[in-house]
Amino acid sequence: MSSKGGTALSRRNYRLASDTDKPKVTGIVNEKLLSDYLHHVFPASSKQGPASAAYRKTLTFQDLGAHLEKLLAEDNVAEDGKDQIEGCLGPSTVVLDHSSGFEGLLFVDDDLLGVIGHSNFSSIRATTCVYKGKWVYEVLISSQGLMQIGWCTLNCRFNQEEGVGDTPDSYAYDGNRVRKWNVTTTNYGKSWAAGDIVSCLIDLDEGTITFCLNGQSLGVAFSNIKTGPGVAYFPAISLSFKESVAFNFGSRPLRYPVEGYLPLQSPPTTDLIKATRLLGYLKTVLSTSIDTQEEKLVEKDGGSWQIQGDPTILVTLAHIFNHFAPLMCKVYLVEDVLMNFLLSILEGGGSVDEHPLIQQLLDLFWLLMEDYEVNECLKQLMMSLLRAYRFSPIIPDLGFQIHYLRLTTAILRHEKSRKYLLSNVLFDVLRSVVFFYIKTPLRVKEAGLEELIPTTWWPTRFDKEGKDERDTREETAEERLRRRAYERGCHRLKKRIEVVEELQVQILRLMLNNKDKGTGEASRYIFLNKFRKFLQENASNRGNPTVLCPPEYMVCFLHRLITAIRSYWDEGKRKSPGSINSEDAYVPPQLFYNGKVDYFDLQRLGGLLSHLKKTLKDDLAAKANIIIDPAEIQATSMDDLDEDEETGAAQRPSGAVAMGGALARPSWLSSPTLGRANRFLSTAAVSLMTPRRPLAPPEKVKVRTLAVEQRTEEDIEGSHGNDGLLLGRPLEEPDQPITEKSLLEILDGVVMMYNLSVHQQLGKMVVVSDDVHEYAVALKDTEEKIARCPSRRPDILEELQKSQKVFAEKLNHLSRRLAWINATIYSKDKMLDVYWLLRVCIRTIEHADSTGSLFAFMPEFYLNVAMNSYSALKNYFSPSNCMEELPGYEDTLAQLAAILAKHFADPRIVGTDIKDSLMQALASYVCYPQSLRAVERIPEDQRMAMMRNLLAPYEQRPWAQTNWILVRLWRGCGFGYRYTRLPHLLKTKPEDANLPSLQKPCPSLLLQRHMAELLSQDKDMAASFLNSVLNQLNWAFSEFIGMIQEIQQAAERPERNFVDTRQLKVCATCFDLSVSLLRVLEMTITLVPEIFLDWTRPSAELLLRRLAQLLNQVLNRVTAERNLFDRVVNLRLPGLESVDHYPILVAVTGILVRILVDSNKQGISRAASVLLSDPCFQLRSIQYLLGEGEGGAIGPDSKHFSLHTYTDYISTEEEQKVEQMLTLLTEESKQAAASTAPPSEDDLCPICYAHSISAIFKPCSHKSCKACINQHLMNNKDCFFCKATITGVDDYTKPASS
Repeated sequence: MSSKGGTALSRRNYRLASDTDKPKVTGIVNEKLLSDYLHHVFPASSKQGPASAAYRKTLTFQDLGAHLEKLLAEDNVAEDGKDQIEGCLGPSTVVLDHSSGFEGLLFVDDDLLGVIGHSNFSSIRATTCVYKGKWVYEVLISSQGLMQIGWCTLNCRFNQEEGVGDTPDSYAYDGNRVRKWNVTTTNYGKSWAAGDIVSCLIDLDEGTITFCLNGQSLGVAFSNIKTGPGVAYFPAISLSFKESVAFNFGSRPLRYPVEGYLPLQSPPTTDLIKATRLLGYLKTVLSTSIDTQEEKLVEKDGGSWQIQGDPTILVTLAHIFNHFAPLMCKVYLVEDVLMNFLLSILEGGGSVDEHPLIQQLLDLFWLLMEDYEVNECLKQLMMSLLRAYRFSPIIPDLGFQIHYLRLTTAILRHEKSRKYLLSNVLFDVLRSVVFFYIKTPLRVKEAGLEELIPTTWWPTRFDKEGKDERDTREETAEERLRRRAYERGCHRLKKRIEVVEELQVQILRLMLNNKDKGTGEASRYIFLNKFRKFLQENASNRGNPTVLCPPEYMVCFLHRLITAIRSYWDEGKRKSPGSINSEDAYVPPQLFYNGKVDYFDLQRLGGLLSHLKKTLKDDLAAKANIIIDPAEIQATSMDDLDEDEETGAAQRPSGAVAMGGALARPSWLSSPTLGRANRFLSTAAVSLMTPRRPLAPPEKVKVRTLAVEQRTEEDIEGSHGNDGLLLGRPLEEPDQPITEKSLLEILDGVVMMYNLSVHQQLGKMVVVSDDVHEYAVALKDTEEKIARCPSRRPDILEELQKSQKVFAEKLNHLSRRLAWINATIYSKDKMLDVYWLLRVCIRTIEHADSTGSLFAFMPEFYLNVAMNSYSALKNYFSPSNCMEELPGYEDTLAQLAAILAKHFADPRIVGTDIKDSLMQALASYVCYPQSLRAVERIPEDQRMAMMRNLLAPYEQRPWAQTNWILVRLWRGCGFGYRYTRLPHLLKTKPEDANLPSLQKPCPSLLLQRHMAELLSQDKDMAASFLNSVLNQLNWAFSEFIGMIQEIQQAAERPERNFVDTRQLKVCATCFDLSVSLLRVLEMTITLVPEIFLDWTRPSAELLLRRLAQLLNQVLNRVTAERNLFDRVVNLRLPGLESVDHYPILVAVTGILVRILVDSNKQGISRAASVLLSDPCFQLRSIQYLLGEGEGGAIGPDSKHFSLHTYTDYISTEEEQKVEQMLTLLTEESKQAAASTAPPSEDDLCPICYAHSISAIFKPCSHKSCKACINQHLMNNKDCFFCKATITGVDDYTKPASS
């Protein structure tokens, strides 16, 4: 080390020599003053006896080295010679036993302290055991799932079902189920959450085991445990799939040390004393200055210390660092000595800028330590901060979180340190995301939310459908006071959380700084390349749980990133007024096709990138001046094959390679030590794992680097004559600067992040507000029952009061948790962020759409995010924030409507999933009055195009969704079609408020008018559309009947059986489809009756006959007495609630009334004759609708369907029309019966046996009735009988002679 000190000194002297012409800095100090100074900094210890200043030996720099060595040597504690402490057996460095002490599949981190379960229930123990004394170790919980943590002996045998605590000599605590385990199980402790620390204590003298959670004892869990000769206990854990923890056996300072208990790994006492002493010397140097004029030492405040060229001070510091630097590479010392020292500097409060000392100290580190030492020291410091931030308990003022974030900010302000950390630590597996997360407390009391929000409140008024009514006028004065007090509490909480968020944004802004080019590449470009890599890991490893960034971290990261981008964007706008505002931000289309930004293997709208490059290369050349090298097209298709093999092999840890590489590289964040998990443990592959690697840094594996990481600032921002990321601007794009191009790429990444996991997480957290709502309904219900409870039943009253108490406690807890979630996830600011993202996507889609065929290059996720962010704003952020209050909300709705209407049938989009999503989004859009009006506001030509696409024949596409869309445009106009809940359900179970509620009807007369115009003008389209609707109705209803037959048979079997729920679901779906197809027919007949009744149109008569045939089939099946349909409806099976007489019979009645009552005279007679001539027609089924059975045989007791009973849903006018129709059909059927003679069997059509033969086919001369052959020819051109191709059909009349 002496050489090291020497180099440092000579380096300084060189610098001073250049400064000699400035006499004030030379600071030549006389010998006495120097000796006084050195004695002041390095005082002799008290052991050598008090040496008065007079007798002190003069100290010079020549003697300082020896003096310092001597001072430090006094601290060498004798314990170094004695390796093993009594009561503990095993290696002095305690780690997890990855060679023999495990069962199941596990990932273990590099440091052998973090572990992730990778099978049903895996167990692992430590390498060291204890047999007497008192011992403790800590477990950092990173996921709150099923785990059993505790102690076991060597003879415990675990398997995939039984783990720690399931065998006689093992003991465990399980905070997931809040129990303790030792073969049997009982309640114990509290529930744990991710970010908690569990301490496991064993006292082998008393024979007890105790657990603590975040330093609070949970009480003795087990006493009288087996002890004595031959019994020793190992720390052990069992965890289920994907759960993860990290152990601290003493390699780092314990977070919650317990008096009298020792960590399993002894702390480095000697080094600790040395480091503390050296730090003391360093503090003295900082707070002492030498006044050469007065020749005396002056005490001053160390906080304002600065590195100046004073040689005395620098040489002194070099001596200190000679010993201090090597110690600062050890985790324990960095966490215990350095981190606490730096935190103490910031303790005074004030902004981080007011503490320049940390910057000065970091300069000193880089100056006086070797690079590898600074690197290791900074890395350990950052990791300690990450751990401290992540595993700090939440207290009301979030003090711990703020404390650690302030220090992180201070360190990242130092340019050189920031770039090193960005390049090598923070984004190596993107650890920095941890800093942007604010965890949600599970235990409200400990987080201090009770003091912060003393009064709780929840909605107490609900309408018939269980929705809470937000009518503040009806509140009682007491309720209003409570609500306001609760809102004030929420506001206080939000203010505290904002302080943390502000610090997090500051950290991000430091990382996005693009002005710090003094020491190489600016921070932003390092960040950008690391960020892209992070997105790639999360996008491509959707199947591998251990690599993904947890979605709750993603949500917080997304919001901070949006805030930081927008602040930089608007700063740029102020500097160059020509560019656009962040309000109008969008991503220009050239990013999607010029190859400057890597979209990995994400799907594009037009399919695979390699395919698009081949098919659209001419368009790229013509529109964007981009020429694709033919060799590259060849290479990409070959590359797709190589890429997987290379990256797969490169990323596999050595153990897993031998296993055939089944697993890619494991976790970053699920492992709390935040190291790469490079060992994959499997009991099946122990033999492969035997070559143990030393605990050195893992060797570098050669991975083919991505082009992303080789990009420079010029490639991104561009320079004169080079557009950088925006190469290949199409003519449709305005030629104006947007913003700094690097921000565009980050914005593109933010949209991708939303798509990867943020949206699902937003949906997941809504559960808490749903729970509040459910409990509030239950509490209200219980209070009403208490009010009604008869006084003679005190037992019932007591039970009800118990329930009331439980519900109220639960609500107090949940409403406080909800306040936290509303502040961190669903606040107004967060809503504006998501809204901004929605608008960015809409503008990006519009710009890309204008490029014509190049639109196909756009990644699918932009459309997904546009649809999902709208649905999040609508469904997740209410009721606390209302979407209607957002600025420009109406225009945004209309823009989104135009996108959905245009692209749901866009030929440039090929992916079936994205097409389905667009269709579903459009279907939900037309459900709600506001968004439906937005669809009506888009330009007329776009509306007409949308309706034309909806009416295209159903065969070639997902027709069910199209049908729902048309039905929704109609609901509210049809016969008896104004209900929001199925009427029969309200009759049978009026109290069940949780059954599915339909949207209130909001028909669109404008779009109905467009549909009528299209169908009446385009006769071919109308015929093919209706033919396909009738085909689908035939299929759906037949499937439904087939299924209820199976259900009925299963239900009638004597043995106990269960009908498959999936089958019930499919059955209900077929029924709903049949009803909705009937409604679309009703709509068509109402809007354009001539399609069926004007027989001058080519296929009108045929369509009417088919319609009559299907309606008769449906009526006969549903109305037959004591038939299959009745029996299945009466079973009242869960899952078949929607299957009932009302929905389907009302739909059929609507069609019949339309053609038999509301038409002109000619139409009515045609319709009646066609209906009656159908062989399936039964007058009884029409009488059934009005409850008139055969011969009135039905007794008054039996329940019977009748439209008369549904007066709430069917108007009297509608009832009269049904009676009119019944009268008409009764008359007509009497006349028909009198006038027609039955034909002989030979003359009947051999296909349907319902009509006489009336057509002969060419060229094969086979015969059938016209209805059968016309229907057949709509779908097929081959003859029924001989498969010859039919070229024509002639009328056939029977010759008279026969």
